Amino acid sequence: MPCSAVTLSIATITAIVAAALMAIAFSTDNWLYIEVKRSSIQTYVTDHTDVNSQSILESLNSKYYFYTRTRGLFRICYPKERPPTEAVEIYLSPVETHCSNVDYFIPDENNETKGLSDDAMNRLHMARSTVALFIVAFLALFIAFWTGVVGCWKRSPGNITATAILMLVTCLLSAGAMALWHGVEFYEKEKVVGEEFYQQWPNILRDNVRVWYDWSYMVAWCGVGLSLLSAILFSSAAICLRGEREREEALNMQYLMPVYPQKQQYAYAGYPPPQAYAGPYYHGSQYGPYNY
Repeated sequence: MPCSAVTLSIATITAIVAAALMAIAFSTDNWLYIEVKRSSIQTYVTDHTDVNSQSILESLNSKYYFYTRTRGLFRICYPKERPPTEAVEIYLSPVETHCSNVDYFIPDENNETKGLSDDAMNRLHMARSTVALFIVAFLALFIAFWTGVVGCWKRSPGNITATAILMLVTCLLSAGAMALWHGVEFYEKEKVVGEEFYQQWPNILRDNVRVWYDWSYMVAWCGVGLSLLSAILFSSAAICLRGEREREEALNMQYLMPVYPQKQQYAYAGYPPPQAYAGPYYHGSQYGPYNY
């Protein structure tokens, strides 16, 4: 079996899997899992009766960041207890989970971002850019699908090379989106960007929270890696196709080259070579065309 057929098959399967993984990660809400030990906070509030404890008690029952939650690009979901609807608008997601939306302030009709600090605005811009880069990556992936179909149908090295380039662009865009997402995470943990983020949490909440990367995050990085692998495989398939085409053209040229008679063929047969003749008489003859 030609190497191009095998490589193209593997590259196509890899690209499809990469597209599926990136789409799953983009649309699901399990990038971060934030576990809040509410019972420990409740115990602390019960044991202390100062003003600070009363403020924590009020927040415990009204602020969403005092609840265990998962977070994605578009939604914050609550797998356990849910905050009251007066504190945050909650609805049932397509996967039957109670969630609230992440607000990107698009459009910012009430000019709510006007009072945000520089760090908060930087975080917001990076969060918006994360989503935008993923969308552009999906656009490049869609174009790569069609160039790949045409390339496989026509066995065209040019189209396969274009597919490899588009898959590489998809990889770079999605990797850039992941880098920006980590930038957002850094700002939320290390900068003062809002009361719902780490720097402005009360100490009792910081001490009773565990945060780790969830499965959607892992799936996203797998999609990025497979898109890079697919680009390499498509590039290898294009090289194989060029080599096979050159060998086919060389083989066809052997059949197209004319075969000229050689003098030795006539010498063995006892006949003079054909180029010695020139019509009814030949050069060097003592006879003319007519003999009177």
